[in-house]
Amino acid sequence: MTHMQVLLRARRSLVIGIGVVKTIFHAFIFLVLPAVVFAAQDSPSKTYYVYVCAESEDEVAVIRFGPDGLEVIKTIAVGSSPVEIEGPHGIGVAPNGQHWYVSISHGFPFGSVYKYETTTDQLVGSTTLGMYPATLDVSASTGLLYVVNFDLHGPLEPGTVSIVETETMTEISRIDSGVRPHGARLNKDETRLYSVNVMGSELVEIDALGFEVTRQLLLGDNVSPTWVTEPTEDGRLFVAGNGTAKIFEIDVKTWKIVRELESGLGPYNIDLSKDGSVLVVTYKENASVGFWDLPSGKERARVDTIRTIPHGVVITPDSEYAFVTVEGVGSEPGTVEVYHVSSAQRVDAVDIGKQAGGIAFWKME
Repeated sequence: MTHMQVLLRARRSLVIGIGVVKTIFHAFIFLVLPAVVFAAQDSPSKTYYVYVCAESEDEVAVIRFGPDGLEVIKTIAVGSSPVEIEGPHGIGVAPNGQHWYVSISHGFPFGSVYKYETTTDQLVGSTTLGMYPATLDVSASTGLLYVVNFDLHGPLEPGTVSIVETETMTEISRIDSGVRPHGARLNKDETRLYSVNVMGSELVEIDALGFEVTRQLLLGDNVSPTWVTEPTEDGRLFVAGNGTAKIFEIDVKTWKIVRELESGLGPYNIDLSKDGSVLVVTYKENASVGFWDLPSGKERARVDTIRTIPHGVVITPDSEYAFVTVEGVGSEPGTVEVYHVSSAQRVDAVDIGKQAGGIAFWKME
């Protein structure tokens, strides 16, 4: 059997129950494009590690990308119920790299957060939080963990941010922050936590040491913001306006919107390069990833993802690569794609468990 016959047979097997034209295109991309593009790039000189949630599998995958390519080196089962999908959603690695934390969205009725060692991936502690714990961030200076309680299942009531002391895994405070908070990130000196209220269309600033809301900024009607970046050195942060097809640039000093970038439908998750010059955006509705040049305010490239429903994104500390999670639909596996930031080319991809979502950078060697 020729190579072309093998490829065609593989394509035919994929079209069953799916739209023929779309599936053949996606199969071609998955089977051919990653290898072609990766061959055109220099292999990375460093090795990068990330943790990724498979939300409909109750798993966390440890993924390595280096000179030998992209691979899953380990999967860790998370949650406490073997008969229920509990939904690992948010994930983060402590700044010292010694522990990782994952929020478990579903519970009876509350969710929880778990703490693991990075070297052994052994569970070392957990605590119950509010309704539907989602995104999280952890402070290097205090060790405090901040987790937003999204409360997806209940009525539209104010949600909260939980503050957890991570040595004992004890929730020490819970702050009312608005309706369905999401996308929490600390600023560089870890004195402020920024999050967005999806249903309130607000950007929220929280005193990370005083445990209280200090400012709220209404972004407009039906903005449905989903993520916020860490502020840059000059005090600018960016918010994905999922409901209005815009990305908002906010000056945290004046607490005003200074620029609105027309992004197209469905900007969901965003991350900034360390120098603040490049913004990488996932678009759930358009099944694509955008690369924005921030000095000019122009999107210089947009690349279709292999499968549908791109979710998370994290840029490596050296700003060389962006890791993107793609949920997929139905029985499809989730996917992690790697992009070269400067060229906006996909260089590799690997499948993990179903509904790949939350992603956190661990280390590079």
